[in-house]
Amino acid sequence: MERIKQALELARQERIKNGGKVTGAVARPSGKLDSVADQEITYTSTKTVRMPIGELREKRIITEQQNSISDAYRVLRTQVLQRLNEKNWNTLAITSPGNGAGKSLTAINLAISLAREVDNTVLLIDANLRSPKLDKYFDFHAEYGLSDYLLHDKSLGDMLVNPEGISRFVMLPAGRAIANSSEMLSSPKMQKLVDEVKHRYPSRIVIFDLPPILESSDTLAFIPNADATLVIIEEGKTQEAELKQAFELLHGNEVIGTVLNKAYTQDRDYDGLDVKQSLISRFLSKVSQISLSSKKSGKAA
Repeated sequence: MERIKQALELARQERIKNGGKVTGAVARPSGKLDSVADQEITYTSTKTVRMPIGELREKRIITEQQNSISDAYRVLRTQVLQRLNEKNWNTLAITSPGNGAGKSLTAINLAISLAREVDNTVLLIDANLRSPKLDKYFDFHAEYGLSDYLLHDKSLGDMLVNPEGISRFVMLPAGRAIANSSEMLSSPKMQKLVDEVKHRYPSRIVIFDLPPILESSDTLAFIPNADATLVIIEEGKTQEAELKQAFELLHGNEVIGTVLNKAYTQDRDYDGLDVKQSLISRFLSKVSQISLSSKKSGKAA
């Protein structure tokens, strides 16, 4: 079996062995990791939007309710933090080979999970300027966003949004869709923005939700601005050829790993509430290195 297939199969076997659960270094929340109230932040100028719990759970956005989904993101959070901390990085780009892999949802849930870790604040930036999505997940209309900063010098402070109840998490929506997105994402002004958000707060982690890498040149135009990249794979849909092509395009950039998304499980909340058959994410450590090393050797990945 080829190397990428072996990695995917290993993840499936491990999930089956554990009864559909995702295991890892953090299987249950600890008091330290999720004590958001211990360092509550009050926003004065940043817009706050309501987070209707029922609607968020229907969209598979993690909430205070605990289940295999939130557990999976705690594991993902731990592994991502380890890789970022190893090299003192704090900016992460998230992309996928094609559409529909759950890239934006993974970016949201990872950001929320990171924000609940007491040592971090998180800024999630919607850098999909062709097809903005993040504000739609939280059911609010972003009048202004990243495109307005890049095109019209709109102040960032006027566009940041804090989802209610997550005190160390803010989002920068994309704003209106624009046609020259690739040029804007590679512009000096975008580089200046990345430098500003990267260095303003030492505890801040910045996540960029980018378009699928095989769908446009936008992601390749922006990737050099980020410290590292995380690639989202859709189980049962992402083809091996697509994954290999994505890694070939990312060659020379820091890819910290791959998330196997849309692996299904049946579970209950810890308080006994039923959870529908739901989507979980699985971090496949260093699949990127496997693929890239096979490319160098001239073998199929």
